[in-house]
Amino acid sequence: MNEIVIQGLLIPFAGTVLGAACVFLLRDEMPKLVARMLTGFAAGVMVAASIWSLLLPALAESEPMGQLAWLPAVIGFWLGMGFLLLLDHVVPHLHMYAKKTEGPHSHLARSTMLVLAVTLHNIPEGMAVGVVLAGYMLGNADITLGGAMAMSAGIALQNFPEGAIISMPLRAAGMSKMRSFVSGALSGIVEPIGGALTVLLAEHIMPLMPYGLSFAAGAMLYVVVEELIPEMNSGDDEHSDCGVITFGIGFTLMMVLDVMLG
Repeated sequence: MNEIVIQGLLIPFAGTVLGAACVFLLRDEMPKLVARMLTGFAAGVMVAASIWSLLLPALAESEPMGQLAWLPAVIGFWLGMGFLLLLDHVVPHLHMYAKKTEGPHSHLARSTMLVLAVTLHNIPEGMAVGVVLAGYMLGNADITLGGAMAMSAGIALQNFPEGAIISMPLRAAGMSKMRSFVSGALSGIVEPIGGALTVLLAEHIMPLMPYGLSFAAGAMLYVVVEELIPEMNSGDDEHSDCGVITFGIGFTLMMVLDVMLG
């Protein structure tokens, strides 16, 4: 695994760590309006990354199949959706603003299940970065170094608010600043681990690259629709379009990054 790939895997994790460090800078609990705006931004980045960095390259890679070029993307997409649906049902976790836990019954602390919720949706992000970096490393003509770095940078951007969104509520719940920071930062450790495993596996399954790209896209979009969009529209009694606006900002920023660098 070369140095560029290692850097690409660590950039998103750095975003989570920097976001979690906000707990040292901000004294009070994060306002719900700000949390909704950050969640909307993260959702926009993930949707754009799923399209430009994952699904479009998957379709381009399958062009030799002619009229069936859509098939690997569709199969991979639904496998990714199904994988996250399975995790959602077997791992106990608690979404932001939710009162009832999801998954099997557990006696875990509320703070632990909040961290597990974020960790769950970091898994497909790590896979997405890993499969794009693997495509570049293996010489895939549809994935450039710029495109791979754009993917890493985009995920890092949306990880920054995620790190803050997990560490700030833990601090508000009475956890020490250091423990809140560590918990927020560690929620993102699955990304470089999952990405590295994806890179190592991809070296041996190059013909399945379109399936891997679309698998990551399906998993990320599951997270967006099941978790991020509901969260960016909840937590306040008054209707607000702030989450939708920041969704658009995140979407266009990731689209610009991918087109400019890819």
